[in-house]
Amino acid sequence: MSSDPPAIDPVLAGYRSSIDNIDAALIHMLAERFRITKAVGDYKAEMKLPPSDPGREELQIARMRKLAEEANLDPEFSETFLRFIIQEVIRHHEQAQSQG
Repeated sequence: MSSDPPAIDPVLAGYRSSIDNIDAALIHMLAERFRITKAVGDYKAEMKLPPSDPGREELQIARMRKLAEEANLDPEFSETFLRFIIQEVIRHHEQAQSQG
């Protein structure tokens, strides 16, 4: 019985490296998005605007679904993903309102 580590599949390792790079880019993009939405929340609190904008949210969801379809990504997944992000942004905006 050999105790040698399993051989690394170079093709699989290459795919995994690409996935790791994409994941890192996603995290950085989300961080930037939330940095901007924090500024929006602060502005809304200052201007006494509501934390959510259902009309804008629905337009964004429709836009994301269309982009997902064009990219051959499941539009249901993209909508679920965006709704999760929107929910978190609204939570942050509500916090900004209560602190302001």
